[in-house]
Amino acid sequence: MLSKPETIVSWVLQFVVAGILFQTLFFKFTGAEESVYIFSTLGVEPWGRIASGVAELIAVGLLLYPPTVVYGAVLSLGVISGALVSHTRLGLVIRDDGGLLFLLAVIVFFSSLAIVYLRRMDLPLVGERLFRTEMGRSPARYYLEIRLDRARHLLIQSSMPVVEVAVACGFVS
Repeated sequence: MLSKPETIVSWVLQFVVAGILFQTLFFKFTGAEESVYIFSTLGVEPWGRIASGVAELIAVGLLLYPPTVVYGAVLSLGVISGALVSHTRLGLVIRDDGGLLFLLAVIVFFSSLAIVYLRRMDLPLVGERLFRTEMGRSPARYYLEIRLDRARHLLIQSSMPVVEVAVACGFVS
């Protein structure tokens, strides 16, 4: 769980990344001259332009939907890494843009990296491993122990029947 300052920083970064990726979609999907030039130079016009636009659109959606933020950040890292690598062939300045596209790619890369770091516990394998290191047991085991403690408490402190205690503590089948 993120602290309040971490949550605020994450959301600011999510909006930055989503905003930059979203504004480039117009150029990719309308076949703007700059986009066609870039992808033609790379030899992947039009399918590369459209595929990267679709990937960016998916990343934007994932970044803005709370349960999937970390996946959107990972996807945007992948997409923008491709953009950064393409600059090794295209150069930092593309068609007199003063390096703006490269700068935006760098901003997206480092912002996405920060989001992944902040939300690393949300990654299935990484999060479980970190949880296990911190808590000494898996998340599933920890959750089971909480439910068992609650059931034990209810059985001792209340007159509820065993079946009702089981249901109240999430033991249903």
